[in-house]
Amino acid sequence: MVGRNKRLHPSAWLNLLYVPALVLFAVFILYPFFKGIQVSFTNWDGYSQTFSWIGLDNYRRMINDPNIGTVIENTLIYGVCSTVFQNIIGLAYALLLNQSVKGRGIVRTIVYLPVIVSPLIMGYIWYFFFQLQGGALNDVVQLFGNQPVNFLDDPKWNVWIITFVNTYQYVGIAMVIYMAGLQSISKEYYEAAELDGASGRQRFWHITLPLLMPAITVNIVLNLIGGLKLFDVIMALTKGGPGYASQSISTMMFKVYFASQDAGYAAALGNLMFVLISVFSLVALTYLRRREVA
Repeated sequence: MVGRNKRLHPSAWLNLLYVPALVLFAVFILYPFFKGIQVSFTNWDGYSQTFSWIGLDNYRRMINDPNIGTVIENTLIYGVCSTVFQNIIGLAYALLLNQSVKGRGIVRTIVYLPVIVSPLIMGYIWYFFFQLQGGALNDVVQLFGNQPVNFLDDPKWNVWIITFVNTYQYVGIAMVIYMAGLQSISKEYYEAAELDGASGRQRFWHITLPLLMPAITVNIVLNLIGGLKLFDVIMALTKGGPGYASQSISTMMFKVYFASQDAGYAAALGNLMFVLISVFSLVALTYLRRREVA
C-alpha cells in the first residue's frame, strides 16, 4: 500500500510531457534572448572569440544614429498599416464569402493561397511586377507613352509597395479567422434584430462587430507582430534601399551584423525591436480584450 502511494499520480505523468517543450523553449528562445541582451553590452564582431564590455555605448550609438528615425518609422508603417489593411480587407472578404455566394469556395482558396507561399518567393514574384526594366507595371506605363518609373528605388513608393505585398500575402489568414468568428455567431441574434426592424448596418454595428471582437483581437495582435518584424519581403524587393529608405529594424540588424560585423550593435537593435513589438502588441491586446463581449 505504501509503495502504491508513492507512485506518481496520472496527472503528474501528464505534466512530465511538458518537459521536452520547456527544454526546447529554454534552448531556442530563452537562452538566445538573454544572450542577445548580454551581447548588446559588448563590441563583439559576431565571429571572433574575444570581445570587450562597453556598457551602454551601443544604446547611445542607437539613439544618436541619424538613420534610426527613418528605420523606426518604416517599421511602424509596415506593422500598423499592414494590420489596418489586412483587417479591413480580410473582414470584407469574410462578410462576403460567409454568404451563399456561388463559387465562394474557389474564391476562399484563391484569397488564402498566397499564405502558403514563402515570403521571400512572394517578394521576388512582386519584384518582377514592379522592377524598372521589364516589369509588368512599367510595361503598362510605357504603353501609354510615359517613361518607366523606378518604383522600388523611390522612397515615395517602395515602403508602401512592401506594405501592399505584405497585406496581399496575409489577408487570407485574417479572412479565415473572421469567417470562423462569423460562423460562431448564432443566427437567432439576427432574426431577433430583424423582427425589431434593425437595418443591415445596425445589425453589423450592434451584433456582428461586438461578437467578432475575439477574432479582431487575434487578428490585430498577430498582424502587428508579423508586420513589425517584417524581413523577407523587404530583402526580396529593395534590400532596405536605397540607403535606409525602406529599412526596417530587422533588415538593419541584418545589415549591421553581416555587412559591418557589429554583433553588439545588432543585438541592441534586436532588443529595440523586442520592446517595440511587446509594447504595441500588449497595448493592443489589453485594449481589445476589454472591448470583448463577456
